[in-house]
Amino acid sequence: MLHPHPAIPGEAYQPTAFAGEIVPFRVTAFREGHDLIGVTLRLRDPGGTESLHRLVPRGDGLDSWSTEVALLVQGLWTFRFEAYADTFAAWHHAAEVKIAAGVDTPLMRESGALLFDRAAAESDRPAAERRLLRARAAVLRDPDVGDAAALEVVADPVVAAAFAARPVQELTTLGTDLPLRVERERAGVGAWYEFFPRSEGARRLKDGRVKSGTFRTAAGRLPAVAGMGFDVLYLPPIHPIGVTNRKGPNNTLVAAESDPGSPWAIGAEAGGHDAVHPDLGTLADFRAFVRAARAEGLEVALDLALQASPDHPWVREHPEWFTTLPDGTIAYAENPPKKYQDIYPINFDNDPEGIRAEVLRIVRHWIAQGVRIFRVDNPHTKPLQFWEWLIATVVRTDPDVVFLAEAFTRPAPMRALAKAGFAQSYSYFTWRNTKAELEEFLTEAATETADYLRPNLFVNTPDILTEYLQFGGRPAYRIRAAIAATGAPSYGVYAGYELYENVARPGSEENIDNEKYEYKLRDWDGAEAAGDSLAPFLRRLNEIRRAHPALRQLRDLSVHWSDDDAILVYSKHVPAALSPDGRADTVIVVANLDPHSVRETTVHLDTRVWGAAPGDRFEVEELLTGARWTWGEHNYVRLDAFAEPVHILHVKEPG
Repeated sequence: MLHPHPAIPGEAYQPTAFAGEIVPFRVTAFREGHDLIGVTLRLRDPGGTESLHRLVPRGDGLDSWSTEVALLVQGLWTFRFEAYADTFAAWHHAAEVKIAAGVDTPLMRESGALLFDRAAAESDRPAAERRLLRARAAVLRDPDVGDAAALEVVADPVVAAAFAARPVQELTTLGTDLPLRVERERAGVGAWYEFFPRSEGARRLKDGRVKSGTFRTAAGRLPAVAGMGFDVLYLPPIHPIGVTNRKGPNNTLVAAESDPGSPWAIGAEAGGHDAVHPDLGTLADFRAFVRAARAEGLEVALDLALQASPDHPWVREHPEWFTTLPDGTIAYAENPPKKYQDIYPINFDNDPEGIRAEVLRIVRHWIAQGVRIFRVDNPHTKPLQFWEWLIATVVRTDPDVVFLAEAFTRPAPMRALAKAGFAQSYSYFTWRNTKAELEEFLTEAATETADYLRPNLFVNTPDILTEYLQFGGRPAYRIRAAIAATGAPSYGVYAGYELYENVARPGSEENIDNEKYEYKLRDWDGAEAAGDSLAPFLRRLNEIRRAHPALRQLRDLSVHWSDDDAILVYSKHVPAALSPDGRADTVIVVANLDPHSVRETTVHLDTRVWGAAPGDRFEVEELLTGARWTWGEHNYVRLDAFAEPVHILHVKEPG
């Protein structure tokens, strides 16, 4: 047997899944000659319970076999493929041909009777099944039974099901026991929302200065975030902010005394990575905020940014943790053309053990405050071995902890970070806007990298306001949110997206008056009351995600076709046997990627993806509007970017 999956080819890392994920298991298996074989998957869950699953040929002519299993329990699973000579399949194929042709009929009938006798003697078969097989053997041996009646035994689906469930095996080949690490559901499924707590509840004073929001005032925003249907609330760094080289509005080098500075310039007289900014409150206030979020059904994710402002205690206590230049100054961070004079990057070369111990202490400190999710800032600028060690060490004692990589980097390091243990990763989705780009991206995420890399499809960030959003108007915001929410089980939104904030700082790809450097005073309720908010649309998207298990899977996406290069079509399907409610779920997404026009075209569906035969007609419900239509393989669509740029269609089951 060759090429077992799930796997990370050529790597020592373990493939991963999340609890509830439907995982495809595949292997290449064959034998000499023409005799038929069978392949079984032997799964052992974290508690040691074994289950057997029959694989079926994929029909690709490459001797590839597959099955799908929903893995419901978190922990370390093991799996093994077992191939064998399938005695029943070999007899069935020969008997079906020979008895019908009148060739070797007595031999075929007696061979089948002997096989049925052998199976009926197996003590692990149900008594009713054993009686059935003995009765069928008697029919095959009865000289008064004609060949036509014998063929009915050959074709009996009950007999076939009995041998499929408990095949008679010979010449069994056992594969190697392989690991599969299953993480908790939130490692793979979740709608994320990001806000700066200092902006929530901030207010302008009479002298024009802004008084910072606090954890207590930010808690007032939690019901609205939960009400939009989000699962995770991600907070940028909440630590004291340095004064030296503090950035002013729009990343200027001169800051007024009242400018709050960038939260990523971590560390000041009030403390470092284990402290909270005094303007936000105390550690007790933070714990209360986490409890309040949990009461609303939200999990708090905290930013883990391994860097320091010039005022961080580390600079004074551990200067060896930074890079000293020939002129005696410490090197600040750069990501050309961006410069971060208010941030010193960590140099892991001089004292790797000391840095490891300190970061582990910090992570465990925040775990003790109730944090179970960490969004890691720029992990690709730190040693890969460090992350592999840190994540393994943390999850050994706290297996529920999830790490998200903000790895906007090249494919190789992005994938390497996922293999090293990051449960999720930011991705190139933000910049994939054309039909061809999105088809390639979504297909790769659902297939090629799904055994180890789970993308979180953030539509925007404080650093990223793409040209598509800058110039696409309000339709662009609806289009991108709909694709993100349906294209993968995890996606994210940074606050302000629902207010269509689309003005960029000239010459950059980030918002003007960026919230990284100042407070943002927003009227959320007023905008929604005036109809100027995307919040109702986001709320509906998240309702649809929760109602449809197909949208909570990563590997079930299939791309379809349209006659228009601006119309993207894909479906997601969960079969009834693997669905949590026992009902099949199929969702079709048709998106107009041109935010400036009305598009009319024909979409073409491979209905076999969800078990409908070519030519079948079926009913679909438009989940955004409630409209219903009868569809088939080929369907006319009209998508108005200014009214309804996206269809999200549920295929209704017959009856």
